[in-house]
Amino acid sequence: MDFTLSPDTEALRRRVKQFIDDIVIPRESEDLWTQPERLDEIRRELQAQAKAAELYLPHLPKALGGLGLNWSDTAVIFEEAGRSLLGPRALNAAAPDDGNMRTLSHWGTPAQHARWLKPLLAGDIRSCFAMTEPAPGAGSDPSALLTVASKVPGGWRINGRKWFITGAEGASLAIVLARTDAGATMFLVDTSNPGFRLGRAMRTMDSFAVGGHSELAFVDCEVGDDDVLGEINRGFHHAQYRLAPARVTHCMRFLGAAVRAVEITQRYVTQRQSFGRVLSDHQAVQTQLADCHIEIRAARLMVAHTAWELDHLEPTAVKHGSSMTKVFVSETVHRVIDRCMQLCGGWGTTEESMLAHLYADVRPFRIYDGPSEVHRASIAKRVLNRSMRP
Repeated sequence: MDFTLSPDTEALRRRVKQFIDDIVIPRESEDLWTQPERLDEIRRELQAQAKAAELYLPHLPKALGGLGLNWSDTAVIFEEAGRSLLGPRALNAAAPDDGNMRTLSHWGTPAQHARWLKPLLAGDIRSCFAMTEPAPGAGSDPSALLTVASKVPGGWRINGRKWFITGAEGASLAIVLARTDAGATMFLVDTSNPGFRLGRAMRTMDSFAVGGHSELAFVDCEVGDDDVLGEINRGFHHAQYRLAPARVTHCMRFLGAAVRAVEITQRYVTQRQSFGRVLSDHQAVQTQLADCHIEIRAARLMVAHTAWELDHLEPTAVKHGSSMTKVFVSETVHRVIDRCMQLCGGWGTTEESMLAHLYADVRPFRIYDGPSEVHRASIAKRVLNRSMRP
């Protein structure tokens, strides 16, 4: 692998960094965590500025209005964008729209592209991905799916409940995974459908998710045959096609959050006095900062290797590498940001430091897209069944 960035990618990385520093980070100070309804307004404003700066949709093909980056270059740009929790949203490169746009572009029909993909690309609408269900339904185990889609003349009738659906409030489209006669199928559900019911917003520790995390109910929700996304009964396969890259893009973005935490901390420890000298002169502080840099470097290399695999293989063939990367990076960024909070003392726990917000957004990553424990079990089964070498 060649880790040298092309001149064009390096120039783009610098432009994204400047955009995040000069345009995006200053918007964090607007008490957005106390005004969730403002997040969507900020999203639209920042996306307009990203379009003007020609930084919009870096990860998607030029045919879709993107910059056409491969996965390896996307990793570099997403890390820079991830230095602010608003950054990926500004570039229209944040979950769940990122994964939904990829899924629609790959499996959608021309009519579905016109109705849903085009406005998603433009940032005119938002979407959500509805798979997770209350117990005993699907969570870490998708095979426990309880939401059912029954065939009716000209379409399907969906019944079931979902929860922890990110971005659901204010979304125009829900991609819904429901059980069908011989498997599962993905459906495109217009949220204005009378059978679509937006339930309570679930209060979680993270505060920068546009549209929050909500419960949904599907009550005799009727959709047409032309609302099937991909193949009937192939929904689990389509979900894996979506989820394997999605785990890695999360890693790319949250790696940027860890970098930002270290930047904040390094400024703090070189200014704060303790026991007659600045904190950065204490060996205990130096050791912890060194560990942050070591772990970020290791995580970055894992992301780069998995991105390289995605550039050369089908997404479903990268699930082993993406699982290992997801576990390592999610736990690494959590350790790094936790360590940074410790080094910044009481100030590190405040909203004004941003470390508390970075921590609150990063901590759930060890759970969603598959908890670390589930990924470890899957990794172990593959290596034991195939006698894979480390």
